[in-house]
Amino acid sequence: MSSHRRVWYPYVSPFDPCPPIKAKAYSTPPSLFLGYQPPNLEQFTPMEALKIGTLWKVFYDPWYSPYEVSTEEDQS
Repeated sequence: MSSHRRVWYPYVSPFDPCPPIKAKAYSTPPSLFLGYQPPNLEQFTPMEALKIGTLWKVFYDPWYSPYEVSTEEDQS
């Protein structure tokens, strides 16, 4: 499974008065890579779905700050 984390390298001006942020990370939604919703997808229970925000497990994306380690990276 591919990572939903992407990195963007913005232009750094030599005249910028602030220290530059050379790499910016962002998260892409899992639905971007699915194309269409196939039938019979695995679902969360109704209570879990209310807490998480989606009914289907393939659409769930836990967002992690770039400064913390996700459990997905720990298992690799």
